[in-house]
Amino acid sequence: MMSVNELTIRRPDDWHAHLRDGSMLRAVAEWTARDFGRAIVMPNVVPPATTVSDAADYRQRVLDALPEGCDFEPLMTLYLTESTTPEEIDRAASSGFVKAVKLFPAGATTNSDNGVRDIDRVMPVLERMAETGMVLSVHGEVTDQDVDIFDREAVFVDQVLDPLRRRLPELRIVLEHVTSAHGVEYVLSADRNLAATITPHHLVLTRSHILSGGIHPHYYCLPVAKGPEDRKAIRCAAVSGDARFFFGSDSAPHPDAAKMRAAGSAGIFNAPTALACVAAVFEEEGSLDTLETFVAMSGPAFYNLQANSSRITLCRREHPVAIPERIMTEDGPVTIFDPGFALYWQVEGRDGQDNTTF
Repeated sequence: MMSVNELTIRRPDDWHAHLRDGSMLRAVAEWTARDFGRAIVMPNVVPPATTVSDAADYRQRVLDALPEGCDFEPLMTLYLTESTTPEEIDRAASSGFVKAVKLFPAGATTNSDNGVRDIDRVMPVLERMAETGMVLSVHGEVTDQDVDIFDREAVFVDQVLDPLRRRLPELRIVLEHVTSAHGVEYVLSADRNLAATITPHHLVLTRSHILSGGIHPHYYCLPVAKGPEDRKAIRCAAVSGDARFFFGSDSAPHPDAAKMRAAGSAGIFNAPTALACVAAVFEEEGSLDTLETFVAMSGPAFYNLQANSSRITLCRREHPVAIPERIMTEDGPVTIFDPGFALYWQVEGRDGQDNTTF
């Protein structure tokens, strides 16, 4: 087992982040920018970013929300609708800042009502994406209410993703926030053009964390955390060094009032603790030697980008790092993901510069 107290790695990227908009964006953007050099920014704001022009405007709002002098780069996405045109894909491919198109099955998660109901209706767009090399970022769940919520990822893989890949083998796809052993096995079965992101909370949580001893709304996200065997498969994939699996936080802030209501919102705000949680899991698995591959190397490789040239230093403290329970926003408090165990890893510097700490 690798045991170290200091680890210097390439600066990580976050390949799946919800930065929201307006006052929430201004409150949360800096937390992602502290540790990560780039992030794939999800387009399910209100209204959604469905065009390159929308994405350009949203990108500027993200940049405006960052602290002065911050060198974070937002990588933008388009929200796929049944009205999206192949010509919009051409504009996205030539934009230089749009790196993916996001497929939300309609009704699958937060602000997904404008998503896709019939994938056949977007086949001309997907064909153009395959031609241009544009990545399709997929929320991998069916929305059929007759399908158990814990089975919706597996059913999506079998009924939507696999037929799509057989039809368009050149389409480059990321199965976002993979949560099931079935999803992991399917990614492992692909020799090209398929990858998956893994979140810090799915490395930690099972459904028991959500439901045992009462309902714990701050652990509720979509896709929902599943069983211990699924978590084991996800952990094995993350620490394996396999380039088909890389980090995507799926950090998704909601005000506590939205999380705590009767029909609470799905999403976990983990940006402040994400890297510390991942480092803790990799340490527990005896795999700190593959941490850099997972958080900093495999994602850029799939997106045909260079890894960051800058580096960060992670230090393992002797005592647990003090982490705030929540942050305050104009929309109300937002609870920070608590993995349920002490966190000892902390980013202490980036290329010789002291990093902002909690």
